[in-house]
Amino acid sequence: MVALQIRDVPEEVRDALAAQAKARGQSLQAYLLELVETQARRLRNTALLDRFAGRSDGARSLPGESAAELADDRERRGTWGDAA
Repeated sequence: MVALQIRDVPEEVRDALAAQAKARGQSLQAYLLELVETQARRLRNTALLDRFAGRSDGARSLPGESAAELADDRERRGTWGDAA
């Protein structure tokens, strides 16, 4: 395992994250680790989707639309899956 450190975090940002962690019954450490892991899964999913972006075998993208754009749209709509 590695350690990550973020410097110069504004107090109000830390307070908001700590409040969210507490509301979820988690420590700030556990909550932040979950956020980082979720983002890493999303990046892997996007990379996988990008590999298939040019296929013409029933892909859901429109011509010229990248898989990353589709993933961004899904995330905006809140329909993002957690499959890794």
